[in-house]
Amino acid sequence: MKEMLTTWRNDNWPTVKSTTPLDTGIGVIDESAFTTIEVDKLFDAVNYASTTAGQAVLFRSLTQPLNDLDELRAKQEAVEELCANSALKETLENIVQNAASHETNFYLLLFGEFKGTLGSMRDAHEIEGYGYQQYKKGIRFMLELVEQIQAIPTPQSPYLKNLFDIILTFTDTRPYSLMKGPAYITENGIQCKQERNSSFSPAIIFVPRIIKPLLLGLTFLTLWLLSYFAPGDITQAIPDEAVFLTPLLLLYFPMVGGFDRDHCIIPLRNNYKASPAVAKTLDALGQLDELLSFLKFADNFGHDVTLPTLIDSEHHRINLSDAKNPVLGKSRPDYVGNDLVLEDDKLILVTGPNSGGKTAFCKTITQIQLLAQIGCFVPAKSATLTVADKLFYQAPEISYLSDGEGRFGTELKRTRDIFLATTAKSLVVLDELSEGTTFEEKMESSTNVLNGFYRKGNSTILITHNHQLVDKFVKQRIGLPKQVEFADDAPTYKVIPGISRVSHADRVAKKIGFSKEDIDHYLEDSP
Repeated sequence: MKEMLTTWRNDNWPTVKSTTPLDTGIGVIDESAFTTIEVDKLFDAVNYASTTAGQAVLFRSLTQPLNDLDELRAKQEAVEELCANSALKETLENIVQNAASHETNFYLLLFGEFKGTLGSMRDAHEIEGYGYQQYKKGIRFMLELVEQIQAIPTPQSPYLKNLFDIILTFTDTRPYSLMKGPAYITENGIQCKQERNSSFSPAIIFVPRIIKPLLLGLTFLTLWLLSYFAPGDITQAIPDEAVFLTPLLLLYFPMVGGFDRDHCIIPLRNNYKASPAVAKTLDALGQLDELLSFLKFADNFGHDVTLPTLIDSEHHRINLSDAKNPVLGKSRPDYVGNDLVLEDDKLILVTGPNSGGKTAFCKTITQIQLLAQIGCFVPAKSATLTVADKLFYQAPEISYLSDGEGRFGTELKRTRDIFLATTAKSLVVLDELSEGTTFEEKMESSTNVLNGFYRKGNSTILITHNHQLVDKFVKQRIGLPKQVEFADDAPTYKVIPGISRVSHADRVAKKIGFSKEDIDHYLEDSP
């Protein structure tokens, strides 16, 4: 399992989208692919996690997906166990929902701003008073999580069992002992019960409440003794002692409360905030929530979904039946699915007019590949694929205006970086090639690039209007030609075999109101 904890940065409140893609060639996807594949929208479509930790884990999974077949199979096995064991699923849902209700209390304890003795809370990140109530609420969240997991029988799948073990072994840590109490304030700082067993130094027991019966008892005993042994009649001494008692009581609250806040609560929360054990426990909660989110996505998607069959192969393969886009299909009951078989052919060349569905088809493939590599269901009747070590999607960029290379140079550098980073186990989508140059140079450059990827052996999908380029590869018996289907001059959004040789530019121009007739009309109406 990937050891990558849900952490907080710069002492700030935890945020869901705190993970970033790794550099090109290091992670499965890089920043450019992350943007082009629209991972943010994919996250919104799949995200049914209840806790902040769960949402952060899900976003992290999509940002830095797994590329290990055994890890993914283990995660799928956990999903299958939850599907088969309704009692376990319901129990975990209750635990996660309870955690979602109280999770903010713990974060407020760790990151909230104390407003002082007389300060009143004005926003959600402020703590009133001395922090006693917030401390008790915060640690109760962690203690209840452990207690609830302790009450569940151990699951069968290794992935789930490991998450349970992480939460349960939190009981063996110093932060848990401090939360469970008692915590001791010593000259060496905060100590837990186990640390005190081997120490004989004096200590103060921290009790998270302003009223300290022992301290108050000692105070009143002292005053009584003073009154008792005071010279003169005791009834005459009492008024004098009462004058002394009133300011003493007024000083008691700020002195005791301030001491507990500054010497107990703040050091304790700093200890929890810096603890890997606390972060690891929260991460395990997030991973449980992520698994439940997968199940809720499957229940709510509205179309067929499946856990993909993951296979091992020397090069990337993918076989999808009635695949639908995870983002667009969720909001459209009539969304048209497509089949895809890309195995030994290794190259697909997709042609067709604009707005015919070429880009949606390619994003469907890459988003399904990404969902498969976080252990999630995918929107298809069936899906068999290999784990991609790299997933790239190159689309036209606009930065060429300022980088000194021009459009052709900028896009070719991106293509080069992708080519150097890929292996036979990679999946690459290229949206047009060699733009910004002459047709002859475009044909030559595109041919060289596609031949290079084909020889590397990875799966490559090219979106292009250049049917002459497709013709050239088809004549060489390289690649599968696909085209988006049109019927009665309108797209059906089906991807079928063949090569499209029309652009439908006039149809698009008319649709947006900028055809030749529209231009003539604008000119006639202009003064």
